[in-house]
Amino acid sequence: MAVNPNEDTEFNDALRKYGVLPPREPTPPTPSPPGSPTMDDLLNDFTPSELREVSEDAPNDETERMILAYRRKRLAEQRKADKRARFGQVYPIGREDYTREVTEASLVNEEDDDEETGTGVVCFLYKDGIPRSDRTFEHIRTLAARYPRTKFVSIVGDKCIPNLQDSRIPMLIVYKKGEIRNQIIAWAADKERHLEELEAILMVTGALHLPERPKGQGKGDEDGESEEDDDPSSRMRSAVTSTNRKPQKNIRSQAKGDESDSDFDFDL
Repeated sequence: MAVNPNEDTEFNDALRKYGVLPPREPTPPTPSPPGSPTMDDLLNDFTPSELREVSEDAPNDETERMILAYRRKRLAEQRKADKRARFGQVYPIGREDYTREVTEASLVNEEDDDEETGTGVVCFLYKDGIPRSDRTFEHIRTLAARYPRTKFVSIVGDKCIPNLQDSRIPMLIVYKKGEIRNQIIAWAADKERHLEELEAILMVTGALHLPERPKGQGKGDEDGESEEDDDPSSRMRSAVTSTNRKPQKNIRSQAKGDESDSDFDFDL
């Protein structure tokens, strides 16, 4: 008689006892049911104007007070985020502006920054007519609008560094707290690069801040507080972690075939 080792019978139990059959696979535990959602979970997808409408339909005064308190909290967070959004565009500079607009600007702390981490400044050196430089400039403009807490400036490469070779264009120099945090030379010279790649590198250097706006914001509020759309870069939360660790100075990503190892002095 053939024995089915997967059957749950006394005979099979006896065979397992004497080692004739292997032990049965343990039954996987039944997953616990999800916990009850919190008030924040329930209200997180509503805009402040929608929260006010929801509060008017609350079943009792206590629930209405809770919703309005949450709405006030959200508006305070929104005002804080708006206050931090000091930039939002790419600012053209000249060589004579470099120290003030880049080095010194990176020393400025945000008003509520108790840790005094300074400001991330990304200096973009470019040259018109070089395709990879033109494409990267478009990415820089997108990132400047997406991360208004970071200052982005641009300058023609050989106007910043005399006799800068086209093979080193485009170049990005990242500053924070008055120091160079990273240099990227000849970006996209080896192959086509995407916006997300540049975004990730700048985030790792500490130049960019992870989005802070609560989920659900993105529509105008009746009280006049404007809200931005959900940041499309929030998908990077699980893949990229911001850090303020100072990397080695003069880190470069050289173009393929460019073996020059000369350093530039950027303390203009």
